[in-house]
Amino acid sequence: MAAMVSNAVLSYAQTDKSNEKGWTNLFDGKTLNGWKSVGGKAPYSIEGDAIVGRMTKGTPNSFLITEKEYGDFILELDVKLEGNETNSGIQTRSHLDPKANDGRGRVYGRQVEIDPSSRAWTGGIYDEARRGWIYPLDLNENAKKAYKVEEFNHIRIEAIGDELRTWVNDIPVAYVVDTIDRTGFIGLQVHGIPPKLDGKKVYFKNIKIKTTDLKSKGFPKDRYIVNLKPNELADAEKKKGVKLLFDGKTNKGWRSIHGDKFPERGWEVKDGQMTVLKSDGGESTNGGDIVTKDKYAVFDLSFEFKLSPGANSGVKYFVTLKEKSKGSAIGLEYQVLDDALHPDAKLGRDGNRTLASLYDLITSNRDDRARRPIGEWNRGRVVVTADNKVEHYLNGIKMLSYERGSKAFKDQVQISKYKDWENFGEAKEGFILLQDHGDRVSFRSIKINTPN
Repeated sequence: MAAMVSNAVLSYAQTDKSNEKGWTNLFDGKTLNGWKSVGGKAPYSIEGDAIVGRMTKGTPNSFLITEKEYGDFILELDVKLEGNETNSGIQTRSHLDPKANDGRGRVYGRQVEIDPSSRAWTGGIYDEARRGWIYPLDLNENAKKAYKVEEFNHIRIEAIGDELRTWVNDIPVAYVVDTIDRTGFIGLQVHGIPPKLDGKKVYFKNIKIKTTDLKSKGFPKDRYIVNLKPNELADAEKKKGVKLLFDGKTNKGWRSIHGDKFPERGWEVKDGQMTVLKSDGGESTNGGDIVTKDKYAVFDLSFEFKLSPGANSGVKYFVTLKEKSKGSAIGLEYQVLDDALHPDAKLGRDGNRTLASLYDLITSNRDDRARRPIGEWNRGRVVVTADNKVEHYLNGIKMLSYERGSKAFKDQVQISKYKDWENFGEAKEGFILLQDHGDRVSFRSIKINTPN
């Protein structure tokens, strides 16, 4: 990881003592005192009551950053971009690698996205120059309507403890619980651009921060929370009814598909991970698949997985165990696979056996941004609603959706390996399954939310 800047407090923007409730202005309206430019060469200036960054061709991402670092805070500001073909962002608790970009430095850390494009991910959380997308707005579709193109948009950011929450024009957007960066600077981004956008502007104004007597705004219970603390539930998750299916220490709540006990071999619970051990690469030939002891019908299931090179596994749902099949149990499968090295990726039809696909039925979104390298943790999610709508997500990006029992679903089943199973995938309820496919794959942070 790149070196962090010093925590020493340098000169910073003037405080408007007339401000009520403990707020401090980070922009005095006249100068850029307390800020410095790093990264790219896009210029920052003052026009009227706003800081203006000018998009500049031929330069990487540019940032105007505070000279002071902050821990817990609430930050509010107004942002406007010209056009809808680029984006910007607000860095929170971020850091600088001073040697990168020929000595101009490279900013890294959590960024609140400003995205006027049709993708509409404003308010989402991106980890600049490090982990990539943490909270894409596929996780909160309703919030995509919050941003107003070619207008000033009010942004609220709460960074309190390990939690980062965002609002756009008073609409709640993203909720992240993270494990790193308890302090860092705040930054205003001008994104790198294609030449045709040279000269376009991004405006920042009414920039104020509060660092004491912090009181969080209410956040709707139905908003999905990305919790990056392994095998832990945030208080907000507990209040909305989320439960851990793996406690990070034991195999409690899981059993073999062949009996009531957990397999005696082939699986390992260690270091906060539940791992299927490598054997011969065959289906359920070592410890065998494991399933939850409880059945589920309507649910929001999240899990993290880490693949070894060339590995194959899967997370199945609506597993009934009635089929008495040889090898792996039958069920709808969220495919877990090394697409580059495992031959299964090239089988099936049109890639419907690749990572995050509904195995042998529906191909996942091919967006490369959703995929993390083999050996790193990826976040999977399966959502099933009461009206049989199903969605697969990978690292927060929606990969596919379908309706169980629909004509389109039945048509797919009839041209798949499941065609001989009567009413395949249409059970009213079933177990959650982790597959033993003979390759080393680890799971953690397995959690589920069901209707009350």
